[in-house]
Amino acid sequence: IAALCVAAFGLILPAMQRPPLCPCGTIKFWHGVVESSENSQHIADWYSFSHVIHGFLFYGAAHCLLSSRPALARWALPLAVLIEGGWEVLENSPIIINRYREVTMAFGYSGDSILNSLCDIGWMIAGFFAASRLPVKVTIATAIAFELFTLAMIRDNLTLNVLMLVWPVEAIKTWQGLG
Repeated sequence: IAALCVAAFGLILPAMQRPPLCPCGTIKFWHGVVESSENSQHIADWYSFSHVIHGFLFYGAAHCLLSSRPALARWALPLAVLIEGGWEVLENSPIIINRYREVTMAFGYSGDSILNSLCDIGWMIAGFFAASRLPVKVTIATAIAFELFTLAMIRDNLTLNVLMLVWPVEAIKTWQGLG
């Protein structure tokens, strides 16, 4: 069912006029330049760490909410894929693209390629499976390490991304622009 959800998002995104691949004409495993037209166009980038953390969070929520209901627990991954895919659709809508441009460090952001969006779902799935196998303390430590690492490397992370999208802080935007 999770695979069918991924396939559905693979059909929705082209209907939204998202480019299948980076307009640059190449496919890279890693693209590490945030202020670039190739950001969010390839398989992995600095924001892939955030998608892994999404998987950690979705697994944690499912474990807390569904562990006492084994019949429902099997729906945890499809539900996580549905939420992550829904975010990818919303993130690539004009309202969110424009919001990122207005209030975050994502100057010139034009949305994700379909490849990147589907890989973001894949990174979330990887985080979900990792959280299902790792001790809770290791999962939490990894999430914190990812947040601190991306903060140090690009002055952005999941926490700041959500904060700036929901409640922009001009001082943070200025600080992020110094990098």
